[in-house]
Amino acid sequence: MLQLCEVTKALLISNARSACSDDLIQQGAVTLCINVSQRQPFPSASAVKRLRIPVFDRPGEDLYGHFDRCADAIREEAGRGGRSLVYCKNGRSRSAAICVAYLIKHRQMTMKDALQKVKTARQVIDPNPGFLSQLQRYEQELKKT
Repeated sequence: MLQLCEVTKALLISNARSACSDDLIQQGAVTLCINVSQRQPFPSASAVKRLRIPVFDRPGEDLYGHFDRCADAIREEAGRGGRSLVYCKNGRSRSAAICVAYLIKHRQMTMKDALQKVKTARQVIDPNPGFLSQLQRYEQELKKT
């Protein structure tokens, strides 16, 4: 089933097949697509801004280094009245970790609460153990500032 899942009014998550449905992009009023994959395509809608985060879904991949950039891009888009869609191949691990990072940084949520919020929006999410430990590190770093 093709669908975009709403995490917040300004943040959606999905898999690549749903993200490439121009109808869903239009219905969801998506203005920014964050594609967290090496190979998955972007939707063809030309009005949509694009940001590619070229990582594989492997515990050893460095997603941490992209958390700030993605979280800030989502916040900036929301500030302009836009909506961001974060997706990866299956909409389970990479995209979920990026959504959680945004919630930790800009919604001041704990990692546990942020994971629960994303899981409520999209029940299949399951960030790999490496991404979970990177999110824990991110949460700790943000608490220090």
